[in-house]
Amino acid sequence: MAHSSKIPDLEPSGTHLIYLVLSFFLILYAIFSEFIRNRIHLSEPPLATLTGIAFGPVAVDVLGQAEWNLQDNITQELARVITCVQVFAVGLDLPSKYIKRHWRGIALLLGPNMIYGWLASTVILKLILGLKWGTAFIIAATLTPTDPVLSASVLGEAKFSTRVPRRIRRILAAESGCNDGTAFPFVYAAVLAVTQTSTADWAKEFFLDVILWQCALGIVIGMVIGMGAAKILRFSDKRGYTQESTLFVFYFLLAIFCVGVGSTLGLDDFLVAFTAGTAFSWDGWFNQKTHQMKLPSIIDLLLNSTMFVYFGTIIPWGKFTGQLVAWKLLACTVLILLLRRIPSMLAIKRWFPEARTWSEALFAGHFGPMGVGAMFLAMEARGRLETGSATPEPHPPSSGPHQEAIQNIWPVVSFIVLGSIMVHGLSAALMSLYGHLTRHPKHRSSFIGGEQEGLTGMIAEDGDNGSALDEDVFEHSSSSGDEQQGDGAIRVR
Repeated sequence: MAHSSKIPDLEPSGTHLIYLVLSFFLILYAIFSEFIRNRIHLSEPPLATLTGIAFGPVAVDVLGQAEWNLQDNITQELARVITCVQVFAVGLDLPSKYIKRHWRGIALLLGPNMIYGWLASTVILKLILGLKWGTAFIIAATLTPTDPVLSASVLGEAKFSTRVPRRIRRILAAESGCNDGTAFPFVYAAVLAVTQTSTADWAKEFFLDVILWQCALGIVIGMVIGMGAAKILRFSDKRGYTQESTLFVFYFLLAIFCVGVGSTLGLDDFLVAFTAGTAFSWDGWFNQKTHQMKLPSIIDLLLNSTMFVYFGTIIPWGKFTGQLVAWKLLACTVLILLLRRIPSMLAIKRWFPEARTWSEALFAGHFGPMGVGAMFLAMEARGRLETGSATPEPHPPSSGPHQEAIQNIWPVVSFIVLGSIMVHGLSAALMSLYGHLTRHPKHRSSFIGGEQEGLTGMIAEDGDNGSALDEDVFEHSSSSGDEQQGDGAIRVR
């Protein structure tokens, strides 16, 4: 009897292929992580985004995106969870009582710096893209926060980060944790200006719903969650009721709990999560307990890489035509990266105690990446314009009010976010290469960026670069930067 063999039908779904692509990327990254992070000074966001683009619809389309039809409300929820986990982790990682001791610098970053960036981005979008003022204000508002995901990937556990003074790293981390939440008033101020019919209605909804309910109550709820969780955990740990392994995931579960509380009550999710993380680690006990645990870094890598691979597959390349032609979007991206933060940071440097030199103020101005938080706020703004709620339609409607804003928000934000991912994700490599090549050959490390001293023009505290000290060593007065080199501070090249 003849035997016939039949090859089984292959029916991989989009979900199955995502497992394949994402795990393939993470395996490659894990194998070469030391070489990638500390030899060529690259972070995972640009690599993950390029992976998503390569496997997305504009390239080989392995994921078959057209068939399984990604939905914008899914993008919003992914961005919500990942940003909340990251801002909670930022609050958790800050030294005890950090916000109390550095409130002035944070206030400058969240106040004048963000307002200037909002207005500057609005003018750039209006003049180059020809958008209506209302649309330009809304899109610019989504770009005001610095992204904690991108910030953590560059300023986290990498050799490059040890060459940036700790006080600069910490203030930028604190800013990235705070301003995703403080961007909500900017977004809602612009959206309500477009949707409300009178100034009285705008003021009523803005101050009562946004400022008092979403933001102020969100901060209070976050403090209650963080302080309550800290007391309960210490009570349990003191009596031996908890296991060490549970501490590995406690912060992650608490961050997800903050997402649930914030979204259920209609609060500012990001402020709830950041405040909870800060309050949870206010006395420093949890950080001391878990300072050698690496699981937060592992969770961050998994979540962040997933989001950026996903983002690479959903960039709307087909929308970059007409009014949003690519060269105009590129011009907007370049100008926003140059003018959104740098001029304001240089202007407030005199009153910004964490930046002691002009080089440090320039670095703080440059390093304001736009990423996952901007993606979420874009979907939040679209939801308000489309449905009057926080959730957008699965796909933008083709008719109805506010069409210019609805149709343009995501294409513009995604293009600028892509530019920020590439520029800020590659900054460490370019700065390391520049510092390496400008040194005398006999002073260069054996590999690019392998030097131990800090970046040119920055002041490092004793034990800062390459140190494992956990305490917050920065306590200094408001006197201007270039004159302050005493009290243990040394100028490095």
